[in-house]
Amino acid sequence: MEAAFFDLDKTVIAKASMMAFGRAFHREGLLGRRALVKGLWTQLLFVRFGAGPKRLARIRRSALATTRGWEQAHVRRIVEEGVGEILPAITYADAVALIDEHRRAGRRVYIVSAAPAEIVEPLAFHLGVHEAIATRAVVDERGRYTGETEQYCYGPAKATLIRELARRRGIDLSASWGYSDSATDLPMLEVVGHPVVVNPDRVLRRVAHMRGWEIRRFERVVGVRAESAPQEHRWLAPGLAAAAVGSGGAIWWAARRTLR
Repeated sequence: MEAAFFDLDKTVIAKASMMAFGRAFHREGLLGRRALVKGLWTQLLFVRFGAGPKRLARIRRSALATTRGWEQAHVRRIVEEGVGEILPAITYADAVALIDEHRRAGRRVYIVSAAPAEIVEPLAFHLGVHEAIATRAVVDERGRYTGETEQYCYGPAKATLIRELARRRGIDLSASWGYSDSATDLPMLEVVGHPVVVNPDRVLRRVAHMRGWEIRRFERVVGVRAESAPQEHRWLAPGLAAAAVGSGGAIWWAARRTLR
């Protein structure tokens, strides 16, 4: 069996998945205005410049501290209720086409992301992929986040989790595909036979040129009419692709609307 493994942020979607739901978290009383604006600014930097291991570690610590005490079920409900509205405006059309292409070829398709499972899994379901591999947080006996993680799906851990999955599912990794934008995902790309870099950061672009890997640029977000879309992509509402997702335009629009 062959498979295709997709990173999520800046590979399948144009922004950080956690902050894509920032306004919804604010509306539900989970994020204050200051935390929301700080998160939106961090997202702008992430979209424009990417994030190395040190910056991602800071973002992770900040996110864990912010979400400590949140109810896991509440977070999942917010994401599941909002994903149909949010996802079309931030998803790359080329990524949707590639996911469909791999599915038609009979390959298993996976999203592999350092983002929380409560966000990644609903997104993966709406994208029509088979399964999600994501970071999993520790929850206490009341179902609230403790600020710790039991599975951090980042860097070399992504490759480890993919290998474990391949053993369980009987996947031939040498005949499988991997897609990512970040040099932190080099272990993930090295574990498959067909690595493809998407919107790469400078380090990953240099590595791709040295190794002769395929480089792709995704820019246009989706705008598929619901009645003409494949069944697994009926969530793609018409007109939502007009939302600005490049260079932080949507970020500032969201922040302005929130602070009014």
